[in-house]
Amino acid sequence: MAAALKFVFNPFATRRDVLILFCAENLKFGPASRRIVSRMGDGFHRAAAADRFTGKNGSSLDLIAPGGLDVPRLVVVGTGKHSALTSRDLTKLGGVAMGKLTKTTAAATIFAEMRSGALKADQVADLALGARLRGYSFDLYKTKRKEDEEQAPKRIELNFACSNPASAEKAWGRRAAIADGVVFARDLVNEPGNVLYPGEFARRASGLTKVGVGVEVLDVAAMRKLGMGALLGVGQGSAHEAKLVVMRWNGGKRGGDPVAFIGKGVCFDSGGLSIKPAQNMEDMKGDMAGAACVVGLIHALAARKAKVNAVGAIGLVENMPDGKAQRPGDIVKTMSGQTIEIINTDAEGRLVLADVLHYVNKRFKPKLMINLATLTGAIIVALGQEYAGLFCNDDKLAERLIEAGEATGERVWRMPLGPEYDKMIDSKFADMKNTGGRSGGAITAAQLLQRFVDKTPWAHLDIAGTGMGSPQNDINHSWGSGWGVRLLERLVEDHYER
Repeated sequence: MAAALKFVFNPFATRRDVLILFCAENLKFGPASRRIVSRMGDGFHRAAAADRFTGKNGSSLDLIAPGGLDVPRLVVVGTGKHSALTSRDLTKLGGVAMGKLTKTTAAATIFAEMRSGALKADQVADLALGARLRGYSFDLYKTKRKEDEEQAPKRIELNFACSNPASAEKAWGRRAAIADGVVFARDLVNEPGNVLYPGEFARRASGLTKVGVGVEVLDVAAMRKLGMGALLGVGQGSAHEAKLVVMRWNGGKRGGDPVAFIGKGVCFDSGGLSIKPAQNMEDMKGDMAGAACVVGLIHALAARKAKVNAVGAIGLVENMPDGKAQRPGDIVKTMSGQTIEIINTDAEGRLVLADVLHYVNKRFKPKLMINLATLTGAIIVALGQEYAGLFCNDDKLAERLIEAGEATGERVWRMPLGPEYDKMIDSKFADMKNTGGRSGGAITAAQLLQRFVDKTPWAHLDIAGTGMGSPQNDINHSWGSGWGVRLLERLVEDHYER
């Protein structure tokens, strides 16, 4: 297992293997950092010149046994051209700093100062958040270790040398709740399908009761009684029964309308009878990344005692080929009463979401609904892995999501909706069909979902490119990124807490 991280906020570190400083472009340090570097005489500037290090954003200079300093290693991380650093910038820099530690590092001190001086409490906490996210790894099932990994410490102590330790620790409490939510989501996405089937996923989500969340788990009989023919049709070919998990955090005004988050939870997607090619099918263990995000988000909101009423709902199924599996040409009746012709059993996520969206809308009457799903390969063709696709029926909600994405780095790009695309999923035999063909595939999937939200402000986030097999960056070196937790937590904080 990866080493646990301990965060300490204090003016002076008592123990360290590594000292980490920050400098702006052209080697401009803050006042306290400058005094530390000056103890090296001209040693630092000679080393920087030899390595062509100038303080460019994200770059670093690593010095072993630096002369004049009583530390084994000095790492200087560049912050780039001097300007006001945003929360997103500081989170990234915390990740960069964490990435410079070796597997044998037991303690490090991160000097919480930029060129302009000591960081404020919230800024220190942002550094710590980046370090925590960068330090994550998933090696639960590795039994053979290299020798250096066996000698690695079981815990790494990160000291943040700051001028306001009590305030920084308080600010870290909120960031820690967010980090825990992201880590929870990452763990879920990284688990293999033979471990994390619908029942086990529901059991883990039920653990949110420990942070004050109310959790209900609906079984097949309950969903059949509700008329969820679309969701149940997806899961009927699996040996593992489908589940619907409803999580409620009531931190806002009593009786106030909640904000609602809905996640696609296909714990493994073989494609069903429209079976996928064997190549890369193993990645389909991550087809529940939307549901993982919702669980992580509700955990984060509850753990930091967010002043909001929030509902999280996840439809958990396994899409498998079997004698009982649904067939192309089948027609299913949704909870809303609308019927869907199955053209391709591999277009299953929208069937799950259709019933869950209607259920949440009818039962909770939320002020808005946002669903997340690794829904289509088409969105990866359109946007790659840097942005999630955003489909929305409300301009204000779309603008807020875009702003939250820019603030956190979990960016979204708005895609079109329109009646022309709607016609592509009209069916000769039912109210609609579950796929409109290859052209505009991500859009026609969103058009189907829109038929189940009525007039409620709604956004659909297609996270096929960002939720699993995600790009590696300064705060994520995990296959499962936990994408969406920070985005939606920021949206709630900025706009929906009383």
